[in-house]
Parts: sequence; C-alpha cells; structure tokens
Amino acid sequence: MDRSLTIPISNETIRSLHTGDEVLLNGMIVTGRDAAHKWLHDRFISGKTEPDQDDLAIYSKLRSLLDESIIYHCGPVVSGLETCDYHFVSAGPTTSSREEPYQGDILRHFNLKGVLGKGGMGEKTLHACQETPAVYFHAVGGAAALIAQRVVRVLDVFKLEFGVPEAMWVIEVSDLPAVVTMDAHGSSLHQVIEERSRRELGRLIIKS
Repeated sequence: MDRSLTIPISNETIRSLHTGDEVLLNGMIVTGRDAAHKWLHDRFISGKTEPDQDDLAIYSKLRSLLDESIIYHCGPVVSGLETCDYHFVSAGPTTSSREEPYQGDILRHFNLKGVLGKGGMGEKTLHACQETPAVYFHAVGGAAALIAQRVVRVLDVFKLEFGVPEAMWVIEVSDLPAVVTMDAHGSSLHQVIEERSRRELGRLIIKS
C-alpha cells in the first residue's frame, strides 16, 4: 500500500523510509535541472560566481521553499506562457546522474528532504542523504503526461531566462507516485542492481 507523504517532510519521517517503499507525494516541490543546479552551486555554495541582487532575491525565496521539501529533476512542457496562466502539460522525470557533481552540496545547504528523478544517483548524493537526512524518490519514466495530471497548480517560476525546461518551477502536487530507491540509511537499489548485473555479466562471459 502506498504511503502518503506531506511536504514539508520531517527528519523523523525521512528516517522511517527504506528502499522499496512506495509513496504518494503531496505538497510544494521545486523543479530543477542542469542550469539550475549549476547556478545554485556556483553562486551560493562554492562561491565560484558572485551573485547579483536579483540572484540574492531569488535565493532568499528558495531558502524557504526548498527547506524540508523536494527538488524534482524535470524539464516540463508548460502552456500559458504568453498569459502567465501556467499549466503543466508534461512533467516526466529527467536523468538524475547529471546532477551528481552538485546534488550532495545542494541537499545539505538547502536542507532538502528528497530528490525526485529517474535513474538514481551516486556515492556523493548517497552520503548526503545519510547526513541531511534525505532520500531519493524514483519517478516513473515514460509517464510524463500522467505525472502532469498530479500537478495541482503552478505557484511560481524562477530563472525563466534559462528556458522553460531548465527554469525552476514551484508546483503543488497531489498523490504523485514514486518509489524510494536511495534512503537515509546508506542503501541504494541502484547500486544493488548494478552489482547484480555486473555479476551476471561476468557469469555469462565465463560461460560463453
């Protein structure tokens, strides 16, 4: 039976989750892909680039929005751009591994409780999930239109100059289905599957 989670999510709730748990996400989350992760990391974490006043204004809002929330690796298709009456037409997950250089630091800095995406992430993110704590939620790939139906409304958007897919969309979701595949206890289903696949490949090579 799917477990309903309401955002913001407490540390206690996060630590109660384990890999394989099926959940329904409810509440406010923020989308972010490559451009957003690099911008957040370079300007506010590593100090590689000096933020301007507009950056700082957005950062102030994001500190509150991301606290105990979830960042969603998603490049949506959005209607209503001309009138600002935004509506998600497509909201499927994008491959999360591209954000591995940044994700751990962003989890810690913003006190995020989860990452939503597809394909899983690496050791740096897994360690950050243990420390923050946080989990990785795996969304269903190939179901972009169905996931969009779980987006109740668009609350705001930041960095639209990055382009619609790369902008940071603040959305409210209702019963968005996901599976915990990396938890706060150091377990990763992605690692388990990779190791099993490697052993099976070795067995097949020896057999041939």
